[in-house]
Amino acid sequence: MGLVGETSVMGVLNLSPDSFSDGGEFQSVKAAVSQVRLMFGEGADIIDIGAQSACPMASRISVEEELDRLIPVLEVILGMPETEKKLISVDTFYSVVAKEAVSKGAHLVNDVSAGQLDPDMQRVVASLNVPYVAMHMRVDPSTMQNTENLQYDNVCKQVATELYSRISNAELSGIPAWRIIIDPGIGFSKKIEHNLDTLMGLPTIRAEIVRQSLAMSQAPMLIGPSRKRFLGEICSHPASVERDAATIASVTAGILGGANIVRVHNIKDNVDAVNLCDAMLKYRIHD
Repeated sequence: MGLVGETSVMGVLNLSPDSFSDGGEFQSVKAAVSQVRLMFGEGADIIDIGAQSACPMASRISVEEELDRLIPVLEVILGMPETEKKLISVDTFYSVVAKEAVSKGAHLVNDVSAGQLDPDMQRVVASLNVPYVAMHMRVDPSTMQNTENLQYDNVCKQVATELYSRISNAELSGIPAWRIIIDPGIGFSKKIEHNLDTLMGLPTIRAEIVRQSLAMSQAPMLIGPSRKRFLGEICSHPASVERDAATIASVTAGILGGANIVRVHNIKDNVDAVNLCDAMLKYRIHD
């Protein structure tokens, strides 16, 4: 398993009661551990553990509450034999949470705000010497879908430019380019057409970022379309658990467009999509 080369599958573990897809299902340590064991068994390479929802209009919780939800589960998961040779990611925008999680053994930090919501985040991550996922989002989850944050002239170029500014800040804070993973933020600060443009425009987004920084040419790209609202609106599935087929289609398009890591809820079916896409890409290279 690696972050560059064959596509890595990142499983989602939500410990918050208000996550859009599975809120409240995995708040107990027992339920969370059982879900992680299942995801690893189905082929997940990475588990992304989040204790705070980043859904539109989600209420922000304190650092203390996030740690109370996260750490007991994290400690048990890191002690599981199944976790050996796997990666554990912490999904947080608080530097204190990131530092504590990494001190316990977490392997990477996934920051949906790319440093916007905690001015200390990137400096702290630099000191932790772990990979850092920087995602595109405008402002914060509570306002990201406001009208003013949904204005684009060219969504791919603007996402790339805005994301690169966050990446540049990360580098200035001491995070080297080779430890940065880029995420165009599907479902964040975007309408349906913006999400579709982003998903189909991953090569453009990468090219625009590389045009501003050659050092980012080999940066892994992560996408997280799994069960997002825009899939439900397109496919007429109001319930998030009914959006797995559309998720697989999105993941397929994303990998063929250059994504290296896919963040999903349904591991088993998406692993099949990943394996097929990797096989097709290898065939194209060797043809």
